[in-house]
This record gives sequence, structure tokens and C-alpha cells, in this order.
Amino acid sequence: MSTKMNIKKLDERAILPTYGSEFSAGADLYACLENAVTIEPGEAVLIHTGIAMEIPVGYAGLIYARSGLATKKGLAPSNKVGVVDADYRGEIMVSLFNHSKEARVVEHGERVAQLVIAPFITAEWNEVEELNETARGEGGFGSTGSK
Repeated sequence: MSTKMNIKKLDERAILPTYGSEFSAGADLYACLENAVTIEPGEAVLIHTGIAMEIPVGYAGLIYARSGLATKKGLAPSNKVGVVDADYRGEIMVSLFNHSKEARVVEHGERVAQLVIAPFITAEWNEVEELNETARGEGGFGSTGSK
């Protein structure tokens, strides 16, 4: 399943998102930088992508870590999952956090995150005095077991 989306380069050096394989859910986002950026341990830095897009109404762009970058370099989005709303028209930026113990360098053209375009449902909140009971009830944070 695919859909056409309008995308605009804000910088001529920007690289449009690409899918790594035929069945990839996430499209790679690329750093668009004048100079390499060093991210110190425990530091978060906003990385430019040089692109803006029109996400269709009823969808959101979800920015996730690239598994290789997170595993091998310790770099992942600082907010864990970034959310790009359908009415946002600014530059897509990735706040990369360095979880490692070493300074890491991000170069222009490096894949820094992946973008998943996903449908969502908007809730209409209905305040009630009581909620339906379930077998689980209020159990949370491991209450269903660990194995």
C-alpha cells in the first residue's frame, strides 16, 4: 500500500527519504548539514534534514531510531518517537541523543532516523463516573507476568 505525498527540498543538498527494501515500513531520513556535527555523550542535537512535507490528513509521520545507528553508535531520537502532524509545514528535524560514552560525529548525507507514515484515530473524550471492569483491572507495569 502506498500513497503520493508532496515533499519540498528546503536545501538543494537535501536527500529525499528512501526505503531500504521493498517491504520497509520506515523511510530513511538523511542529515542535511553545512559541516559535520559532533554530539557529546549525554547531549542532544537537532539535525536538519532540509525537507518539508505535506502529510495527508488522518496520518502522522512517526520518527523512529534507525536500529544500526542506535546499536552501533548509541544515537537515537531524544524524544524516543517524534510525531510530525499533518498540518506541520516546517523542516523535518531529528533531535539525536548520544547514549554512548564517546563523542559521535554526524556527517552530511548520513541516515539519522526513519520516518513511518501511519494512520491514527482522534478520540472524542467522553467523561464517565465508572469504567467497564476487566479481569486485569488496574494492574500495570508487569502485572501480567514476566514470562
